[in-house]
Amino acid sequence: MKGPGRMLQLILESILKKPSTVSYPKFKEAPLKSLRGAIAFIPENCIGCKICMKDCPAGAIIITKIGEKVFQAEIDLSKCIYCAQCVDSCPKKALEYTTQFELAALDKNKLKVTTSGKLQTTTQNETPKSE
Repeated sequence: MKGPGRMLQLILESILKKPSTVSYPKFKEAPLKSLRGAIAFIPENCIGCKICMKDCPAGAIIITKIGEKVFQAEIDLSKCIYCAQCVDSCPKKALEYTTQFELAALDKNKLKVTTSGKLQTTTQNETPKSE
């Protein structure tokens, strides 16, 4: 059993010690390159094989054909578990993971990202943005 003197010593050490955490989001550090963040779709590379859909354990990605050799991906980030299985299984590298990790939203529908054509990205209730 620790005596009161040892406990006082531990309290003083913890008060004078530098904090173990950082002041996030006030001070942001660059994410690691190996971080598996949001999935990005590169429509020019997609051949419509849908292997990514079949391999996704969460069923978070849907590939649809919108024209002759033109495909659209809808990625539901609220279902995605960020395992990058879809990225690894894509034979033409039409999917890649980014280091974007700040994806919190109050409305679940805002986490459905649709990408098609020449990298036009839209989320529901939002206008298209060029990347």
